[in-house]
This record gives sequence, structure tokens and C-alpha cells, in this order.
Amino acid sequence: MARGFRSIHSRLFLLFLTCMTAILIIVSFLYYSRSLDIIHSKISDIAQKNISQTAGLFDLMLEGYNSVTKSLNGNYELTRLLQETSSNPAVSVINERSITNIIGATYFSRKEIVGIHIITNAGKVYSYERQFGGVININYEQTEWYLKLKASSGNMVWLGFYPGSLVNKMQQDTVFVFGRQLYDLTDYKSIGMIIIETDPAPITEALSNVSISPGTRAFITGKDDHVIASKGQQEAKWPVFTELPKPSKAHEIMVDDESDQLIVAAKTLLADWTIYGITPKSDLNAEINQTRLYLAIVVLVLIVVSTALASLVSKTIASPLKLLIREMKKVELGNFSGSVNVNSFDEINSLVSSFNRMVHRMDELIDRIKLSSVSEKNAQLQALQSQVNPHFLYNTLDMIYWMLDEKENERLSRVVLSLSQMFRYSSNWGEASQTTLGQELEQIRHYLTIIETRLDNRLETEIEVSEQWLDVILPKVTIQPIIENAVKYGLEPLGIPCKLQVSAEQHNHELHIRITDHGMGMEEETLRQVRASLEMNSTLAIEPLNQARRGIGLHNVHARINMMFGEAYGIHVESQKGQGTTVIVVIPIPLQGGAWR
Repeated sequence: MARGFRSIHSRLFLLFLTCMTAILIIVSFLYYSRSLDIIHSKISDIAQKNISQTAGLFDLMLEGYNSVTKSLNGNYELTRLLQETSSNPAVSVINERSITNIIGATYFSRKEIVGIHIITNAGKVYSYERQFGGVININYEQTEWYLKLKASSGNMVWLGFYPGSLVNKMQQDTVFVFGRQLYDLTDYKSIGMIIIETDPAPITEALSNVSISPGTRAFITGKDDHVIASKGQQEAKWPVFTELPKPSKAHEIMVDDESDQLIVAAKTLLADWTIYGITPKSDLNAEINQTRLYLAIVVLVLIVVSTALASLVSKTIASPLKLLIREMKKVELGNFSGSVNVNSFDEINSLVSSFNRMVHRMDELIDRIKLSSVSEKNAQLQALQSQVNPHFLYNTLDMIYWMLDEKENERLSRVVLSLSQMFRYSSNWGEASQTTLGQELEQIRHYLTIIETRLDNRLETEIEVSEQWLDVILPKVTIQPIIENAVKYGLEPLGIPCKLQVSAEQHNHELHIRITDHGMGMEEETLRQVRASLEMNSTLAIEPLNQARRGIGLHNVHARINMMFGEAYGIHVESQKGQGTTVIVVIPIPLQGGAWR
């Protein structure tokens, strides 16, 4: 580790990476701080704008409700009828119907009105509402809302949200209630009170405008800090409003973000209401967290890019030196054939050129020494080879053939001639290690001449191959080893006349050459071992020099077919004990022009 740190590559890499990382951290910190200030400022502005709009919306809404009560209080006919008393039942019925019609006209003036109730000082109750026939609360004079209205002096009293109607016990839907005392405008004498119940949805929807996050809680409080309406929290968890900031005048906005909550408050103009919006800082940090995550991802990506750049820069400078060191180590191991090609600084280029010239001169000297040594060995080999020259053997076998032919020993002469042709064929590897199927079959016929003579004509052979396949290319000495195995292990041990068949047939783009003997066959275990051996690595193994030569076997043939055509080709073995063995040689059929199918 210490040695690696002392290298040029490592030091340049660490220096560049440290500088880039420091710059990234400083820039990221400044960006994050600035983004945080902008987000806080933006959220505060949005909260103030929302609560200001909500206060203005409530002023418009309360102005409309106030107009409704004023229209009833200013109706001369209504105030007259409420004060008129008559002993005639018919007149009383007509008066009550007229009062109901006046109230109904006001009821239908605004769609959010649920019910309008007028309670006179004489205790009579007139109502117009969605659900008629309700049961009037006979104890209304002891209720809190009644006492509040009774104590007022004609101004609007905003009573707030109630779970049901204050007058009609049958009405159980939540309502927003407000009212005022009803006066006779002639002598300004109180004649009763008006209670109006409305659908709370408009107030709730307006209060929702305060929210700036899902966790925002919104409240409307009255003059004595009692909650008129709320959204977002149960009553048991309401904050202590006396401890919260409170605006001193209408439309004034107060902001408090010193605690773990952002609190904004505004005051309405018509009613002594204070609107609060309370948002947890954890909700506000959602956008900050996204910014932090985005920044972290960007920093990580930039660090990875910086690491790649640091590695590239340091590698560009250190690579020529590393390459030179690697080639020097090869020279130490005796490899003088390499050279270093770099395009770097002038000093390094000069050093590399000197090294290449030195290695080249050393390589030339070694080649001269090798040539001298090889010349001596070649002279010795040529002397030995002349003693066993193949042409000498061909000529000798031909001479024996003619001597036997003159003595009319035809059978033995055929054997000698076949042996001569086999030796000539198998020893001629000068051009290539491949041949045609026709040449291979001709070689087989010479081999079978010798075998049939040796077995005293106990072997019957049948070769059926169409002429169209005679030009197909295959490795030299492919079929002869298979026939040799068939004769040695399948036919000869029987000691009776046997039959051997060689045929060829096309299967799609492959040529299947079948060599079938009707001999002993193989046990299942032996067949399994043979197939497993063929499925192993097909690389030809070189036999040790101290082992006896066993000829070319199935594994050798299969490996050479693999190397020539690919692993899709080779030999397959089928056998059954007592029935014989079939070896199938699979090779490709060439297309026109010499390409394989």
C-alpha cells in the first residue's frame, strides 16, 4: 500500500481528486444555503398571501350575511306584523303566513341558508327552513347563544359552528349560525331576535385556502379567543390561542417561524375574527429534503466524474512509464521481441527510443546465436532422415509387389500394393490435413483389402455413397480409425463371417456418414463411458513418449472434426449388446463457392 502511494499515478490521482472534491463541497454548501433561504422566503410569502386572501374572502362573505339580517331588520311590514296582536284567530293566521312569506323570500335569496328563525320578546317563534315540523327547544332562553344575542345591542353576533339547529331539534346537520337583535326602527325598541343558520361549506372551503401543506391546521377565533371554526385538528388538540400572535387591526398579518411551526395570523374587518394558519416545519422541509436529495445525487455524480477524470489525467501521465517498466520486466524474463510505442513528453519519448534500440540489438544477437545452433541440428536430422526416406519405402514395397506378381502370387501382391498405397496416403501431410470423402473411401478400400485377407475372407463390406458427396471435405484419416475399431472390437472376436456397411445420407445441411458393424456391440455402461469421453474437451492430447502407440481413436477423430468445422459437428455412437455398433460422422455440406451450409 505504501509503495503504491509513492507512485506517480497514485499521487496525481489523489491530488486531482482532493481538489475537485473540495471545490464540489464548497460550491454545494453555498448553493444549499442559498436555496434554503429562497425556499423559506417563498413559503413565508405564500402563507401570508393565502391568509390575506382568506381574510378578504371572509369579509365579503360576512358582508353578505350582514346584508341578509339588515334586510329583515329594515322590513317595516315584518316589524309591524311581529308587534301586531289580534283576538281574531283568522287574522292571526293571516299575519303568521305573511311573516313566513317574508322570511321565505329572504331564505331563497342565498342558497347556503339552511334556516331562518325569529324569536319575539313575547316568546313566539317563526321559522323557515329546509325541514319543517321540527321540535322547538323550549329551554332556549337558558342557552349560551340566546344570552349572547340578548346581551347584544343590535350589532351582528357571529355564534360559529354548531352540530345542529339551535331552534329545530330535528335538524342535526352542522350549521354556521349568526344573528342579531330585531328592533322597531320607529322607536328603536327591541321586538325580538333573528337567528340565521347556513351551510358551513363556504366557510370551510374558504378556510382551506390557508393551507400550504397537508398538515396545515386552520382556525377562526372570536374576540374572546373561542374557536368559531376549525379545519385539520380535533378539539382536544387545539392550541392555546392566548399564546399565539394576534393582529391588532383588520388585514394586519402576523408571522411567527421561531418555533417548530410556521404560524400566520390575520384579522377580518367586519367581525372581530382572527384567522390562524399553523403549519409544522416538518411539512415545510419536504421541498427542502427534495432539494437536499437532488443536491446529494448531483454531488455523488460529480464525485464519480471527478474520480474518472482524476484517473484519466494521472493515467495519461503515468501510463508511458508503466508500459516501459512492463517491457523491461519482459526483457528480464528473456522476451526480446516487444517494443514500446508512446507519445508523451520529450524526455520520456527519448528514454523509450533508447530502450527499444537496446532491445532490438539484443534480439538480433540472440537470433544469430539461435541460427548457428539450429544449422548444426538440421544437419544431424537430415542425416537421420535419409536413412528412412519415404520414397525409399515406397520403392521397396513396389519392388516386392512386382516380384510377387512375377511369381503369380496375386493375393499377396494385392496386400503389398494396398499397404504401399496406404503408407503413401497416410504419410503425405505436406499440403494439408484434410481430404475429400472420395479419397478417404479409396484409402478405406485399400485398408479393407488387407483386413479381408487377414480375416481369410470372413469380412463382407458394403460401401454405398452417392457420387454427389465424393467432393465433400473432411479431415484426413477419419473413417479408417472407426473401421479399425469396428473390426478389432466388434467383428474379429466373433470368429464368424461378419458384415460391415459404410453409407452416407443428407440431413438438412449435414452429411451423416454411417459405419455399421453387425458385431458384438457394447454394454450400456461402456457406451455411456464412450459418449462421456466424446463430450469432454475435444482438444487433442499428446501421448507421453514412454507409452505404446495405440493408433488414432474415436476421441482423436471427434476432436479434429470439432477443430475443422466447429463443436456442432463430430461423431455419435449407437450400440446394442449382441446387435452391433453404428458410428455416425456428422460433417457440414458445403454451399456453392466453398462456404459451409
